[in-house]
Amino acid sequence: MSKQSVTVIGLGPMGQAMVGAFLAAGHQVTVWNRTASKADELVAKGAVLAPSVADALAANELIVLSLTDYEAMYAILEPAAASLSGKVIANLSSDTPEKARAAAKWATGHGARHLTGGVQCPPSGIGQEGSITFYSGPKDAVDAHAETLKALTDIDYRGEDPGLAALYYQIQMDMFWTAMLSWLHALAVADANGITAEEFLPYAQSTMSSLPNFMTFYAGRIDKGEHPGDVDKLAMGVASVEHIVHTAKEAGIDPSLPAAVLDVFKRGMTAGHAGDSFTSLIEVFKKSAS
Repeated sequence: MSKQSVTVIGLGPMGQAMVGAFLAAGHQVTVWNRTASKADELVAKGAVLAPSVADALAANELIVLSLTDYEAMYAILEPAAASLSGKVIANLSSDTPEKARAAAKWATGHGARHLTGGVQCPPSGIGQEGSITFYSGPKDAVDAHAETLKALTDIDYRGEDPGLAALYYQIQMDMFWTAMLSWLHALAVADANGITAEEFLPYAQSTMSSLPNFMTFYAGRIDKGEHPGDVDKLAMGVASVEHIVHTAKEAGIDPSLPAAVLDVFKRGMTAGHAGDSFTSLIEVFKKSAS
């Protein structure tokens, strides 16, 4: 199969990794970035630096965006919107599902097709086996450029709704950042008690590796809206989290993170879930959003 040419706009660490992966896979790559000097090393490897956004868009049908957010996309592409007709925009920038849907409508209005992407790896994972990117939007557009996009990561297509890839990305990040922050908080308490991160590492890994088993057990129940207190009870969870808060305070560590968790648990108690599983707290989250 002949190699497709592609344009990459945005040369932060992620964008640079993407260009490198495309080049390594034998694709011709045109690049553009506000700070042109960021393209120097890539040009030395074979990329072509476009003198303007319009030139970058004119060079290829597939346009890959690696930007901070969707506002950056509008700021860069609006002045060159006349060059968007017939293009496929694979927007691999992070933003909300609603902004992705709005961007898809905007692109359609200019004769382009928008693919939302949610990259599930750091720059170092680009081009590496096992890395994935969520995509949503027109299926035929994904299929037409799949071989090119696979130079970056594997493709996990989530559906026609342009907001779905952004949604899957954000709820993954919801879990990631919360989990990593809990690890940092635990390390702060450990450090206050003379325990190093390296010493605690195998225990932290053991805790994290146990989570998939709990998720598997509870997922079916949650989908059915069932939260029986046969395995765990929220009232016992409250006592556990209170102990965590007290332990942090005794160590002189900011207790705001576990205190926030305790607040959610107590709201569940107030809502009458004391005898239910902690999974009943999903109802607390749902009511908070209403």
